[in-house]
Amino acid sequence: MSRFAGQSVLITGAARGFGELAAERFAAEGAGLVLSDRDAAGLDMVAARLVRAGHDVVFEPGDVAEPELSRRLVALAVTRFGRLDVAVNNAGIVNRPARIPDIAEDVARRVVEVDLLGVFWALQAQLAQMEAQFREGGRGGAIVNLASVAGLVGAPTLSIYAAAKHGVVGLTRSAAIEYARRGVRVNAICPSFARTAMVGDTLRDAPDRDRAEADLVRGVPMRRLAEPEEVVQAILWAADPANSFMTGQAIALDGGITAY
Repeated sequence: MSRFAGQSVLITGAARGFGELAAERFAAEGAGLVLSDRDAAGLDMVAARLVRAGHDVVFEPGDVAEPELSRRLVALAVTRFGRLDVAVNNAGIVNRPARIPDIAEDVARRVVEVDLLGVFWALQAQLAQMEAQFREGGRGGAIVNLASVAGLVGAPTLSIYAAAKHGVVGLTRSAAIEYARRGVRVNAICPSFARTAMVGDTLRDAPDRDRAEADLVRGVPMRRLAEPEEVVQAILWAADPANSFMTGQAIALDGGITAY
């Protein structure tokens, strides 16, 4: 199956976790890739592995909090592939759990700059390019934003992260309405905690890893972490050209949390 044959796909946060796996899956289905991550060494390793496997990959390290990076990545897609078909805005960070009065100002600003403004800058560049493509040739594109179940419900001790991810959901819905007749679909995937490196780092720092993991999944009806593959298959589904009537959705992959 080659759902994305001949298409170009831009993925941020591609050095590990959802981004790395998404890059592998999109490439396996025929896409050319534009990859980015602030971890330059990790990004280089992922890109090199994909190139050795015969895939068409360009990459540029950088920080999504800087607006210019998003513009450069879109330009890179157009230069290499002639257009931008899919964008996966995946890069993100999370603060260490703390109650609201205990979150430092620099931590709060950084979470908002990366998790919310990083998506905003990305959308500015991506939407403009995809709309131009639609005007010129009748084919725009699809954008998938990685939000979180914390963007749909409250998240005690992760308040600023939840606020940023709620913002991502708001951006997603607003952009979807603005561009519904301009050839661009915009959706968000909202996973709960998954077995990624980010969660692994948090668990590794805990005094009791097993107890910390149990705490993470206590409110999940399935009582487990999501597997990265479960989330990435939803990213590809949301971006699938055949999924052409879905836009403005915030899709929860949360083991049942939001069913309460």
